[in-house]
Amino acid sequence: MNKPGLQNSLMLLPLIGTTGSLLSAMGVSLMLLSVIALFGVAMAPLRSRLAPWACLPAAVLLAATLTSCAQIAGQAWSLQWQQHLGMYAGLIALQCVVLEYNGFFRSPRRDRMRLCGGFVVLMLVMGVLRELIGNGTLAAHLSWLTGAAHWPGLVLNADGGLRLATLAPGGFILLGLMIAGWQAWVRPTPSQSTA
Repeated sequence: MNKPGLQNSLMLLPLIGTTGSLLSAMGVSLMLLSVIALFGVAMAPLRSRLAPWACLPAAVLLAATLTSCAQIAGQAWSLQWQQHLGMYAGLIALQCVVLEYNGFFRSPRRDRMRLCGGFVVLMLVMGVLRELIGNGTLAAHLSWLTGAAHWPGLVLNADGGLRLATLAPGGFILLGLMIAGWQAWVRPTPSQSTA
């Protein structure tokens, strides 16, 4: 059996779609982690008690319920933030079902925490970079979550930034550059590989 991980999952959609700003990356990361954790805890006792054919419908029902509750909590906390990201929050249920089908929740807890933590860090890094490059700000819509008066965030460039970075193509370009940088960083040099 292959080692379960995030392969064949739908993580690219929230990674590109919700990391246009730090605030949206933080919010969706928090929602994604909480729903996935609750889904894993709730589904564990059901797996052994359900017939194999009933596991998929139960997973769909449980994931949809938890995601709906998270969306309602997001609306109660900050309607502006939830309206901005409501479409992506709805896909968390589908992500839970895909992870269940791939065996993610049956892997060791340490592996699950490492994978989810790495994904959240990647989302936050992309959120920071895309907001800095695209808008020239950092935490521009923090007032949506805190309820405080409008705060423009940390403005680093009054003229804005490269707008492409906040759009989906800019997200793909930045992700490609980050992957290329990572591969260049960890690839052994010819002197290391012959030793």
